[in-house]
Amino acid sequence: MSSVHTLHRIDATGRSDQRDLRRTGLDPDHWYPLARSRDLKPGKTLGVSFGGEPIVLVRPQKGAVFALEDRCAHRQVPLHLGVVKGERLLCSYHCWAYNNKGQCINVPYLDEKQTLPNGVRSYACREAYGFVFVFTGNQALAATTAFPDLPSYSNPAYKTRLLDRTINCHYSFMHENLMDMNHQFLHRSLMGSIRATLLDVREGEDWLEVDYTFARAAGKQPLGERFMIGRGGNYVPVDGQIDLMTIRTSYPYQSLKFWTAGTTEPALDLWNVYMPVDGEQRSNQTYGLIMVRKPGVPGLIHLIWPFIIWFTNGIFGQDRKIVEAEQRAFDEQGADRNQEIFPAIQRLKNLLTRKGVPLASARA
Repeated sequence: MSSVHTLHRIDATGRSDQRDLRRTGLDPDHWYPLARSRDLKPGKTLGVSFGGEPIVLVRPQKGAVFALEDRCAHRQVPLHLGVVKGERLLCSYHCWAYNNKGQCINVPYLDEKQTLPNGVRSYACREAYGFVFVFTGNQALAATTAFPDLPSYSNPAYKTRLLDRTINCHYSFMHENLMDMNHQFLHRSLMGSIRATLLDVREGEDWLEVDYTFARAAGKQPLGERFMIGRGGNYVPVDGQIDLMTIRTSYPYQSLKFWTAGTTEPALDLWNVYMPVDGEQRSNQTYGLIMVRKPGVPGLIHLIWPFIIWFTNGIFGQDRKIVEAEQRAFDEQGADRNQEIFPAIQRLKNLLTRKGVPLASARA
């Protein structure tokens, strides 16, 4: 791995300007999964939100899913309460009809000589990886903004678990939690004593990635971890090669890949994104994909899968409690008083602040 770093001027908190990261919003000009595909049935609607902005997802009986502002132009009532008829969405109140572009195409009681009212905002929308993705920002940028590329998802050598949970914290705590592997003491009840060693840090304009290797100082390897990374042991070198974990924030997404010593394909490939639900962005909807490489024995992955689910649920549960505790501490103190000393997290905070957008409350 290269050891060349791109440095930024940062202050003692790891930020390059005076903005408070915990009051910085996620940039909406990206593709975000706002729902699981299976949760949006044919002929139905689903109300979701991004940063406090309500969005309605619509799946016609025929045709592609579309996304609109979840407020009727007439009385501002939620459109997700409406009725899907053909490729139109009918408001449940006065039956104003909207097409998949958000245009109002019919008002039942409007005189034919009158002009139809203005419609509602529409959003670019597409399905992939078991999710409904929406481009939540400037729609003129949707066609030229990169869509997540996840080759392991369609690779038959991997089995995928879809992650779905609401967590009561600012999205930045999630990025920091995953990237800082020095917190293994938190998982001692599940993993024993693990020591992480930072190998390298690399960064660019909109990304940051770190490399780690590990050593087990005490305790036994849990079955879920053993099955997930493809072998047992204590993270010892094999033929002079070491286990390698690379964690990357490619704004706004985050990934983790783990290679066991001597292998060329990752045993574990994790992709996450954390969407703010409320306007203050104090709660996030975390969607992710955990892709585990199948063992050589056909069908064995299905037998060991319950152990992997149990193990990952335990890890995620401990992480969830701690990041929600971080958010409560921030809310109680009214400021970020963290004394961050780990250079990788200082740089991560700098990236998230630089790429994010000020919240309305922070601008006031």
